[in-house]
Amino acid sequence: MHIACPHCTATNRVPDDRLADDPVCGRCGQALLPGEPVDLSDASFDAVASKTELPIVVDFWATWCGPCQMMAPHFAQAARQLKGRALFAKVDSDANPRVSAKFGIRSIPTMVMLRGGKEDKRMSGALQSGQIVSWVTSS
Repeated sequence: MHIACPHCTATNRVPDDRLADDPVCGRCGQALLPGEPVDLSDASFDAVASKTELPIVVDFWATWCGPCQMMAPHFAQAARQLKGRALFAKVDSDANPRVSAKFGIRSIPTMVMLRGGKEDKRMSGALQSGQIVSWVTSS
């Protein structure tokens, strides 16, 4: 399985049976699947999304958004529960307008699941951790 490092964007090969073993980047040494949401930006989003074969769950949010702030701990808890099965990422839609426009984000919070760099599904509105896990794991 190929996973792009969310910190330096280097592509790393990780055997499927080692995804839950806290793999680290061969270039920068940072955790590839930290079990917590990683921040992606206009500069790093495409490099990580296009090179990562693992599903990526992206939370589009903003600092001023009350529902976004309420959902943040639930999103982090879902990331811990699904560590090694999906990469959880956050994109501040105000600070990263290019990525937000690319996905046509009109309301926040909005979660988008990517598979192979392409949008697979999306959900708008604040959810609790159990709902997020169910949404991610359902086909």
